[in-house]
Amino acid sequence: MSFLAWIVLGLIAGFIASKIVNKQGEGFFLDIILGIVGAVAGGWIFSAFGAQGVSGINLYSILVAVIGAVVVLALYHALRRAA
Repeated sequence: MSFLAWIVLGLIAGFIASKIVNKQGEGFFLDIILGIVGAVAGGWIFSAFGAQGVSGINLYSILVAVIGAVVVLALYHALRRAA
């Protein structure tokens, strides 16, 4: 995938995941960064279980990225509360 596609997928996944996790979002840039990290994490998690990871901008990839972003956001909030 191209760099722009990762940005778009990260924005979508980060926005949706932040609405799921804390209902208000973390801010535009942090949503993108955590969404991209979540897309990578989601692809890794799905690949570890034998499923296809992120393959482009499509509904399945957005679902994978959102699941990964929710995991990343949950870890982010847990670490932030601990500090």
